[in-house]
Amino acid sequence: MIVSWLLVLGTLVTLNTVRGGTYRDDYSLPGTSVQRGADLITATADSSLRGVGSQLVVQARTGKLTERRQTLDAAGAALSRLPHVLSVAAPLTTPGGLSRDGRTGCFTVRLADFPSAYGASYLTRVDEAVEPLRADGITVEYGSPLGELARPPGNDRLSELIGLVTAVAVLILGFGSVAAAAIPLVTSMVALLVGLSLLGLLADAFTFATPSPTVATMMGLGAGLDYTLFLTTRHRRVLRETGDPVEAAGAAMATGGHAVLIAVAAVILALTGLCLSGTGFIATLAAAAGVTVLVAAAASLTLAPALFGLLGRNIDRFRLGRPVDEATSTADLWYRWSRILGRRPFRFLAIGVLAVGTLSIPLASVRLGHIDAGSTPGRYTDRRAYELITKNFGPGANGPFTVVVELRPARTGAEPGPSASSLSTALTRTPGVAAVSTPAPTADHTLLITTVVPEHGPQDRRTADLLHRLDRTVLPKALAGTGARGYVTGLTAARLTFADVLLGNLPAITAFVTGTAFLLLLVTFRGLLVAAKAAFLNLFSIGAALGVVVAVFQKGWGGSLVGVTEPVPIEPYVPVLVLAIVFGLSMDYEIFLIVRIRETWLRTGDNHESVATGLAATARVITSAAAIMTSVFLAFLLSTDVVIKMIALGLGASVIIDATLMRLLLVPAAMHLLGNANWWLPDLLRRRKH
Repeated sequence: MIVSWLLVLGTLVTLNTVRGGTYRDDYSLPGTSVQRGADLITATADSSLRGVGSQLVVQARTGKLTERRQTLDAAGAALSRLPHVLSVAAPLTTPGGLSRDGRTGCFTVRLADFPSAYGASYLTRVDEAVEPLRADGITVEYGSPLGELARPPGNDRLSELIGLVTAVAVLILGFGSVAAAAIPLVTSMVALLVGLSLLGLLADAFTFATPSPTVATMMGLGAGLDYTLFLTTRHRRVLRETGDPVEAAGAAMATGGHAVLIAVAAVILALTGLCLSGTGFIATLAAAAGVTVLVAAAASLTLAPALFGLLGRNIDRFRLGRPVDEATSTADLWYRWSRILGRRPFRFLAIGVLAVGTLSIPLASVRLGHIDAGSTPGRYTDRRAYELITKNFGPGANGPFTVVVELRPARTGAEPGPSASSLSTALTRTPGVAAVSTPAPTADHTLLITTVVPEHGPQDRRTADLLHRLDRTVLPKALAGTGARGYVTGLTAARLTFADVLLGNLPAITAFVTGTAFLLLLVTFRGLLVAAKAAFLNLFSIGAALGVVVAVFQKGWGGSLVGVTEPVPIEPYVPVLVLAIVFGLSMDYEIFLIVRIRETWLRTGDNHESVATGLAATARVITSAAAIMTSVFLAFLLSTDVVIKMIALGLGASVIIDATLMRLLLVPAAMHLLGNANWWLPDLLRRRKH
């Protein structure tokens, strides 16, 4: 088995090195106004409208840009010759492309795809094209999304290293043996490399979002360590009792392996719920995480037992302390803690609910929005471009809307088509609009297109309100009786609509994730209240974790500690992603705990004794696993990407809350309070009586 895994590892890593694909973001939103407008533009033959637009902001250090027309023309021609460039609009020939003082202007470069698809090396060619501008005393800054290529690479490798070093320390302290600690580490690292290599090969055939490898790493590494840690702990307990490594491995897999399978099923079901988001972007993140989680589970169930057999009785070699495994003594700290909870379960339950509820309070004021270049550090070129545009053209110029009017073919007796002047007047009079370009028909006269510049920046809530006003009220009213249809599109409109779609589908995602987890636990543990309690309390845990994210990033409470210099809105897909991932991962701890409680319950029929014994047996492994996963997640706070920081904090906070307030306080207190009713099952659902 070990040789088989090494062969798979070597083969996939080699293939990924040779044929591995690249990651790119797909923000398609089927069935929305913004997508319909984008599709209409894509279908037109006009290259100045198609593709992805990115601004290059130029500013003369002295004098005016009009005095350097020849240099600007040469730079525009050089940019247009670059690969993947569909068109270039120069500042001196484009209406609104030059500031009032004549010192600042914008090139609008339209690319066939998002620049991230071409790699950071593409920016070198752009630098070469604009070098004459810099030589002529003109400052050049790259706006988003082109400027994102100039950002320094993230610290993902450093984050992974910090997570692994912490994992080593926790495992050695938890197991008291270097050999035993090596099993979870080796298993999870082999699984992670196999999973990421497999993901790279899949990226060659399918589109996976840019954050996919990072999300997959966090999930795969954390889940792999969790599952193998649980199995290793159980194996060592049986080995201590029997002295037979083969029998111990079999016993550990017969019981712990079943729990791992249930835990994996819970995670995969939670990730599947993200497919209800209505966006391919979120679905690819879920698929990427699912790949590494499944590989981690496979390694835990096959490679780990093989390592048990390889080490045999030497699993406790290189001791650094007394080897420990599952506690079975009534003198154990966690056994006594459970007994304390059992004496006053309602009081402790109330304390836990109050603590989780307090952490959840900031979530009530959450504001979803795309994090634009205005929230990035000032050393980034896209941030400097953002500020130049804001100062010289207004904040709304950083996120203009494109209005597309679909004209119906002329026929006898048809309604008169909309006039450019009436459309322009309606848009100009709309509150929140700073400027409107003259509506122009496409070459085939099927579309009428204009640009609307909002008064406020892309992150401002009033810009989202303007989008809704244009789409739902202004355009339908302005085009009434003409037979034409209007759509608002563009990158900013797409990002705002993306948030609307996710928010609209959040109830369905929550219902699916919660419902499937409830059914899985009901079938597994055959206790209606046990299953309902697990699903319900997990929502509390997620709310508290998201409350921490809102407090740090949106309200700015301690934001500087995680490298965020100013408050920012919450990226729309972060709550959805955290909901599914946290729900799945918290089910791991729930299942590990309930499996041990139910084993004792089936043997003794004493609920209070079962809860105490189960907590004593799993508290150490749960706290160790939580410490490892917390370090893995929080290490990604070193990332330069604010969204990755949000995900990392959300997942890290959720693990801390789940392993302390939930697993060690709320869950045992609730199970003590419910007593034997935990295991009640209606006669209609009962197949056999235990």
